[in-house]
Amino acid sequence: MMNRIVVAGASRGIGAAVAQHLEPTIDNLISVSRTPSFYGMWIEADLSTMAGVKRVVEVVGDRPLDALLYMGGTWETHAFTPQYRFLDCSDDDMVRVLNVNLLAPIRLIQALLPALQCSQNPKIILMGSLSGRDNFSGREVANSASKFGLRGVVHALREELRPSRIGVTVINPGNVGTPEVMADLAANALVGGAAVPLSDLLTVIDCVLALSRETCIKEIDLPAMGGEGA
Repeated sequence: MMNRIVVAGASRGIGAAVAQHLEPTIDNLISVSRTPSFYGMWIEADLSTMAGVKRVVEVVGDRPLDALLYMGGTWETHAFTPQYRFLDCSDDDMVRVLNVNLLAPIRLIQALLPALQCSQNPKIILMGSLSGRDNFSGREVANSASKFGLRGVVHALREELRPSRIGVTVINPGNVGTPEVMADLAANALVGGAAVPLSDLLTVIDCVLALSRETCIKEIDLPAMGGEGA
């Protein structure tokens, strides 16, 4: 049974939906984000900085942590729209994407690993993307690089943490039907076609969290039936 979970990126989008979904069933839900989250106990922290990571560690302490869900993510200006151009991307834009999507989860996992190792059935779930899969036609260079890198992190961590039997999973969805995404699709302001119902993604996360310590789900690709990548 999951009693204590950290959800990173819990103020909006997928992260907020995951935190809202889990809150009724978790005794101690810890939401982490830069802007306010309305679910569980909110920690204000910018995880792209070491100060933000240390803030989370201070709150979590050395008590057992059953799961870390890194649901945060960002992308370049005009990403996933017809207006995106790699030549127009600023260096600050690209560094921000790589920091939030790749370096931040590495640092956070390392920092919270002692608490995860104290759990009876610890899980780590990272939100990847179809943009990190081979032969996907995404044009967003920094975002794609970060998502490919995240898959590498997960595969390496699985080997590193195998003796501890900590389950490490990356979920790679296409568009997910959050209110923001559905509004963009309705306005033809987003490429990639149909969206995966948000409820389906939540069901997948529930499944991963419910597994025993004897089973490991490595990767889950989650394209919409009518979208790219199906």
